Amino acid sequence: MDELPQRCYNARMNKPLKITKIGNSAGIVLPKDVLARLRVGPGDALFLSEAPDGVRLTATDPDFAVKMDAAEEIMREDRDILRELAK
Repeated sequence: MDELPQRCYNARMNKPLKITKIGNSAGIVLPKDVLARLRVGPGDALFLSEAPDGVRLTATDPDFAVKMDAAEEIMREDRDILRELAK
């Protein structure tokens, strides 16, 4: 018999968040456990990006990893040139 993968859901993750007016803008209040899970606090930046099933909220810039991969590839390919320029 095939077993279904176990999924662990946090009840607070499925809780609707109310959009509130903040000055001329709008915002949501994130529950304390969500902030802890993201390892962020007041004043930190969050990144909102599109995902296949909606949007994703992360504490790290998803484009940064792509840019770093490209930089590392350039550094590997041009290692000798970079070594000369560093002198």
